[in-house]
Amino acid sequence: MSKPVNTVIFDLGNVLIGWDPRRLYRQLIDDEERMEWFLREVCNHEWNEQQDAGRPWHEGTAMLRERFPEHAELIDAYHLRWKETLVGPIEGSVALLAELKERGVRVLALTNWSQETFPIARQLFPFLGWFEGIVVSGEERLVKPDPRIYRCLLERYAVDPATALYIDDSARNVEAAEALGMHGHWFRDPAGLRERLMGLGLL
Repeated sequence: MSKPVNTVIFDLGNVLIGWDPRRLYRQLIDDEERMEWFLREVCNHEWNEQQDAGRPWHEGTAMLRERFPEHAELIDAYHLRWKETLVGPIEGSVALLAELKERGVRVLALTNWSQETFPIARQLFPFLGWFEGIVVSGEERLVKPDPRIYRCLLERYAVDPATALYIDDSARNVEAAEALGMHGHWFRDPAGLRERLMGLGLL
């Protein structure tokens, strides 16, 4: 017989907090095609993920400035104007987090995020204080979907994976959680998440 779910583990970026570097770079590059090239070839996902894995921003930006000196200012902006990449809270998801808290469900978070920029998010979004605990990839020097970062959260907060639901906007991160015995939900919108939480008897 399966165990009832009593713990919900949230990813943060694009589940509870909208994040998109285009929000910043549309202000800096007036040509959409050029902007997409820059975010694909210069400040791309793989490069940003290394900051999420704990690489200091000054190292990451210095490395790119050396390779693309003509784009030095644009590269620096990724870090210096990082706050402008935040779109804001995803209100429907924040409302669900509040409902879970009210019902006494354990809520934790597991996020791929630089340890240097995460304190800014803590200041901007008070609901981050609602979690019992948050595991931040940059602090652990591990990024999802590495199973070790999931185990870090499970062990630190004594969570039985069979009683936990893991929510993420990345399908591969959800699959990694499921491989460790957790229930998973691939987040697309708050309505779909509400349905899943109701189906598990959490709302």
